[in-house]
Amino acid sequence: MRSSRRCSRTGCSASAVATMTYVYADSTAVLGPLALRAEPGAYDLCARHAQGLSVPLGWEVIRLSMEEQPEHSTDDLLALADAVREVGLAEPPAPALHGPAEVVELARRGHLTVLADRDRRPD
Repeated sequence: MRSSRRCSRTGCSASAVATMTYVYADSTAVLGPLALRAEPGAYDLCARHAQGLSVPLGWEVIRLSMEEQPEHSTDDLLALADAVREVGLAEPPAPALHGPAEVVELARRGHLTVLADRDRRPD
């Protein structure tokens, strides 16, 4: 299905294929498949602008798989709650003993993914 939404970049009239959001508290930009609907604070980007995305110095970009396009669902919130509950009941991943913090994937259900910071302790 082709999007009727346009790229958010000024002067670009290409069709949007990806959505980018910022997590200011973590100095992170998340780029993934086009969201099902336009959301405040999210930016829809065409293929050219998604590919050339750059962020401020010190920020990280998390690029989600663009191959898995989200499917329309009226129960996304319930599915997300179920996935989080499932992960909460599972055994936590073993923490590493040294190195910087990293984000790990805990579970996936359809197009929803549960991510968490893995605890790492300095030597």
